[in-house]
Amino acid sequence: MQLHFSHSMRSITISSNNGFTDLMKIKVAARHISYRTIFHTILILAFLLPFVFILTALVTLEGVNKCSSIDCLGRRLGPKLLGRGDDSERFLRDFSMVLEQVNSEEVPDNLQLPENFEQLISEMKSNKYKAKEFAIILKGMMERSEREIRESKFQELMNKHFAATSIPKGIHCLSLRLTDEYSSNAHARKQLPSPELLPLLSDNSYHHFIVSTDNILAASVVVTSAIQSSLRPEKIVFHVITDKKTYAGMHSWFALNPVSPSIVEVKGIHHFDWLTRDNVPVLEAMENHNGVRNYYHGNHVAGANVNVSVTSPRVFASKLQARSPKYISLLNHIRIYLPELFPNLDKVVFLDDDIVIQRDLSPLWDIDLGGKVNGAVETCKGEDSWVMGKRFKIYFNFSHPLVAKNLDPEECAWAFGMNIFDLRAWRKTDIRETYHSWLKENLNSNLSLWKLGTLPPALIAFRGQIHPIDPSWHMLGLGYQKNTSIQSVKKAAVIHYNGQSKPWLEIGFDHLRPFWSKYVNYSNDFVKNCHIME
Repeated sequence: MQLHFSHSMRSITISSNNGFTDLMKIKVAARHISYRTIFHTILILAFLLPFVFILTALVTLEGVNKCSSIDCLGRRLGPKLLGRGDDSERFLRDFSMVLEQVNSEEVPDNLQLPENFEQLISEMKSNKYKAKEFAIILKGMMERSEREIRESKFQELMNKHFAATSIPKGIHCLSLRLTDEYSSNAHARKQLPSPELLPLLSDNSYHHFIVSTDNILAASVVVTSAIQSSLRPEKIVFHVITDKKTYAGMHSWFALNPVSPSIVEVKGIHHFDWLTRDNVPVLEAMENHNGVRNYYHGNHVAGANVNVSVTSPRVFASKLQARSPKYISLLNHIRIYLPELFPNLDKVVFLDDDIVIQRDLSPLWDIDLGGKVNGAVETCKGEDSWVMGKRFKIYFNFSHPLVAKNLDPEECAWAFGMNIFDLRAWRKTDIRETYHSWLKENLNSNLSLWKLGTLPPALIAFRGQIHPIDPSWHMLGLGYQKNTSIQSVKKAAVIHYNGQSKPWLEIGFDHLRPFWSKYVNYSNDFVKNCHIME
């Protein structure tokens, strides 16, 4: 198709390519163009051209691709001058529609996926994928990555569980060396406390602390931190309860490392005449029940019985933690028998072995419990919902009719670890009987009422007997909440490393460990020779 202008510029003819057929002839009215008009036109162009040049330069500099031709510049300037959007926006909209379509489709099992991004780019260059094919490949690669990340996370949790339930080499060494010292060194076997101080073990004008543990190093930190933080250490009496295999080593440590002016008594479970099979029949049954032993001592990984693809890592970690063998140890249940084990004491503070005392605790004895038995920090109120968001529904299986009938899922839980017990009020209750009754029900129900430790039956047994104390007395979560506030830790009276990441383990949090390790006596020969915490 061709355009022909007449010499007089009065007509325009549009003809076919061969020039013979006139398709259209347009006549233009005569128009007189003066030199003045031409001058004004040139003047206007001279004024506008610099701005066009600048605009062209800016567009060229902003572009991702270099434009070296008028055609390229036209493609870039055209949409902008006409008010149209960039093609990339349209491409993104179209690709988003493809992704939404692919989102509801399954990735074929036999689809060969690139191993990495570099291989993906290489295959895109060699293969002309359609948008949908590319989207399916992209979805397959992302699903594979998510699956590998989840599997890696679960493997990490299993390794952490095994590390948490094992005994570090240094702590095992310490126990063995101190046990050997007990048999060969008379000073390690000396009476604790000395005979003239024995009456103080039942003197209620003193502040009595009780800790039960088979970890000698942990016990030493609890005792040392309490004494160093006390305003009146001469009023402190510690009752350390341990098992038979650890007794000799525990006794040796405190005999060779006196804590004067405070008093320490070390007793093994076997020293308490009251702890007979007749008085603890349920616990005896738990230790000998095959199902229970398989649950706590069997294959923890297979026994956790979780589907990696649908179970959250946090739920999996809780199930593993619930299978710790310590939960069927009599040493862990000993706190429920305090009124009988210490018949002459009226008020005591019971401590777990994974705590550190940072402030004088003597004001705890001045708290009026209002006739209640257990002064404890409630764990359903606080800024950190992971640590302080615990209600009964967290601990119990409310799909079980017995649980649903007797318990309220929204009832606030409370914490073990640092508790002030009024033993006089306790002796007037049936707390121990209730505790035994629910342990037996859970045993008969194949552990279907709850899975985690000694706290659930205690939550039931102490219902109506809890006096909430200020949360600043007892800060929890240092054994599983990595993002614990350092400032909050410094302000707390007692910090509790509850969870798997104990400070004496390699999996402990490095930034939280110093609050515990500063109370370890690294100058002690036994500690040095066993390379504790190296």
